[in-house]
Amino acid sequence: MAAMSAPAPHNGSLEAAPGLGETLGHSLIERIGNTPLLRLDALTADLPGVALLGKAEWYNPGGSVKDRAAANIVFEARRRGQLRPGQILLDATSGNTGIAYAMLGAAEGFPVTLCMPQNVSRERKQILQGYGANILYTDPADGSDGAIRMARELAAKHPDQYFYADQYSNESNWKAHYHGTANEIWQQTQGRITHFVSMLGTSGTFVGTTRRLKELNPAVQCISLQPDSSFHGIEGAKHMASAIVPKIYDPQLADQNLEISTEDAYAMARHLSRDAGLLVGVSAAAAVVGCLKIANDLRLKKGQEAVIVTILCDSGDKYLSERFWTEG
Repeated sequence: MAAMSAPAPHNGSLEAAPGLGETLGHSLIERIGNTPLLRLDALTADLPGVALLGKAEWYNPGGSVKDRAAANIVFEARRRGQLRPGQILLDATSGNTGIAYAMLGAAEGFPVTLCMPQNVSRERKQILQGYGANILYTDPADGSDGAIRMARELAAKHPDQYFYADQYSNESNWKAHYHGTANEIWQQTQGRITHFVSMLGTSGTFVGTTRRLKELNPAVQCISLQPDSSFHGIEGAKHMASAIVPKIYDPQLADQNLEISTEDAYAMARHLSRDAGLLVGVSAAAAVVGCLKIANDLRLKKGQEAVIVTILCDSGDKYLSERFWTEG
């Protein structure tokens, strides 16, 4: 199977310094998106006709796929006058969206307050502190739902002080992927994608990308993934049956929904780093587990070729303090 094309260059408008021309460098915001699509050939060596590819989202300036949604949420809020000068951007997060908000706030001059579970990785806490975000920690036992409840309470008590971004309900979340991620995947695979596989958190990545891919080719199979229990270690992912379901989530979109165990995600993270030289986060590893389940199902259908694309949400550098690296 021929190699996929490289991502198209980013063509955002540039604002150059006086006298330096119009094509010098890119702004921080303009570097969001157009991430590389990596071939994971080592994982499909025994699966002839199957190509497995992952969007390397750590190439975004904030280090994750959440840069896309956060940037679109901020852009639309400012355009509509919802995020006004002097207001604080407030949201609940398990880490990556918060990092994106904090990065954008530091770059564009607005304060950021984040509600997040106390047990998120040490590295995420340090990055947020580095960007200068105000962090309000919630009970780890309540997961991301506890952070959501705190953010809602703060927004209700102080509506003039905060702009509540509410990534779980904000349409700008999934639209970032509808207009960006999906079209990039289509172009990078030259329209040959047959399967799209993605973890569910806010569900914005899956919802937006799936809606657009189905428009481009209704035959593309879109598979959503989630943890197999309410108590899990796949940071950023949601077990929909036991969690506050995001308003932007549409359960009718998925052609199939698979459950992934925390243990399998941890094992895959170790395998990818040690045997493929790819250091990815836990949700990215879980996504690869899901892709291989799909690929192995296709093994039974002889002669069927497939191009399976998933989202590698972030790299593993935000998880290096986790114990699972030394287990197994």
